[in-house]
Amino acid sequence: MMHYMDEGAESLARAIGARVRQERNARGWTLDQLAKSAGVSRRMVVNVEQGLVNPSVGSLLRLSDALGVGLPSLVEPPVSKVAKVTRSEDGAVLWTGAAGGRGVLVAGTEPPDVVELWDWTLAPSEHHVSEAHAAGTRELLQVQRGTVTVEVDGHVHVLEAGDALTFFGDAEHSYSNPSHAPARFSLAVYEPGVGHAHRTQAPDA
Repeated sequence: MMHYMDEGAESLARAIGARVRQERNARGWTLDQLAKSAGVSRRMVVNVEQGLVNPSVGSLLRLSDALGVGLPSLVEPPVSKVAKVTRSEDGAVLWTGAAGGRGVLVAGTEPPDVVELWDWTLAPSEHHVSEAHAAGTRELLQVQRGTVTVEVDGHVHVLEAGDALTFFGDAEHSYSNPSHAPARFSLAVYEPGVGHAHRTQAPDA
């Protein structure tokens, strides 16, 4: 699924597109090879590389896993071993809800063991569905404000402010706000061995 952008997302889309193209070219892959490895359409890869669309988080995860770089590396190139500060409002907004909620990637590590730190807000009645991530992915979530319902592989968990949940992210899961007030939660995602299956050989043409 592709979301066409407002003006504020254009620079991020261009940066992601440049990184995808750079990583694909570094591996000597064609557009078709990357599309096949990631399980997305060739048109999606072309549009992402050209910065024409704001792809879903799921599509970005497929591309980053196929390239073996992890989602944080698509948003910003890896840096040297120094502390990196992300100021408030400088995170990468990778999901925007119809009512104004946001999924913001605020920090992340490089492969092979990738950790992502997210700041999520959900407006009343907003709902975000996440497809299953790579095997072994773990997620840790803590509600900062409001009520958040998390459904993991058919099991529903209702969390209030201060509550936390740890679960495997390699099954379909979703986050929703069932209340009439805004909700906010922090989310850490651990994905081990990113790119391991893609380092030894390129996908077939």
